Amino acid sequence: MSSLGLAMPVGDENKDKPTDQIEMSSSPRLAQRSRVWRFGFALVLLSVALVLLGVGVGSTGWESVATMWEQTLAMQIVWDIRLPRTLGAWLAGSLLGLSGAVAQGLFRNPLADPYLLGSASGASLGVSTALTLFGVSPFATAWLVRLGLTGAAFIGAVSAVLLTLLLARGVQHTLRLLLAGVIVGVVLGAVGSLVTMLRPDIVQAMQAFMLGSTGFIGWSACAVMVSVLVMCVLASVALSHALDGLSLGEATAASLGLPLPQMRAALVVVIALSAGTAVAQAGLIVFVGLAAPHLVRSVVKTTHASLIVLASLMGAVLLTAADILSRWLIAPQELPVGVLTAILGGGYLLRLMHTQRRYENGGGL
Repeated sequence: MSSLGLAMPVGDENKDKPTDQIEMSSSPRLAQRSRVWRFGFALVLLSVALVLLGVGVGSTGWESVATMWEQTLAMQIVWDIRLPRTLGAWLAGSLLGLSGAVAQGLFRNPLADPYLLGSASGASLGVSTALTLFGVSPFATAWLVRLGLTGAAFIGAVSAVLLTLLLARGVQHTLRLLLAGVIVGVVLGAVGSLVTMLRPDIVQAMQAFMLGSTGFIGWSACAVMVSVLVMCVLASVALSHALDGLSLGEATAASLGLPLPQMRAALVVVIALSAGTAVAQAGLIVFVGLAAPHLVRSVVKTTHASLIVLASLMGAVLLTAADILSRWLIAPQELPVGVLTAILGGGYLLRLMHTQRRYENGGGL
């Protein structure tokens, strides 16, 4: 239980052990911590490289960033369009990766995902309702509009997750939870489409929103996502010991004296706020929240505090890379980034299922 940070101090735990045994027991822990730091540093370097690459990708394909410094118009395009869009993709992916890691830890299910729990559909319904009632566009860049859409998405996401938990009667039954999430997602998605039909003038904009796009992310959206990301990272890391306890089982977590109902409620708010903010700014982008924690676990084994941060960085890398590909593959046309992540993420999920089947069959095909 020392990995939970709840056991006795190291000095008391090892006071009766020989020095060589203490060094041997602490060596794997130090090596694991070193791997976590190296992996995190690699993700940060990869993020910087992708942001620089994203700044140079436009409607005509790749352009040299060095030569663009000499052109006033080109630099205005970079500053007003490409840079906030690329940073917005990084921030939205970070929020999705964080929400996926928290959801999988909270529900003790590696298939848990903000989209599978209905939060994304609820957030989308909240956004479409706000657009219909107030007559604004999802492409609007005003601060008040971005904040309003984020608030509407948050309310919709929280409501959807609570409805899923109500239908599933808690988180004890995994299959029931996933089925309830699928049902809630389908129903809320249909209601959102019906709401959109009430305003024919926003149907085209909402179609781009539903397919997922970073094209309407500006500096105001980036500022909103940065604020939410900081809050969600701090809150989820502070509550990570609850996720560590839940990974050992419900009874074990309760025996550790953790206030599980209050912590669960706070973690649900984190999931809804992070996923809702990403949906409000970039539309429906699937599989990032599911794949990011899996990719991190395939490289390092660590506690949830580090997993949340690494999954956030991994989600940022995945969505930034997907956004660059969506702009570059068929330039000057643009592929919706949500479509690209769905194709790539679906293939990754099939690979996970195949790997799991081989594992259950003892390594056979």
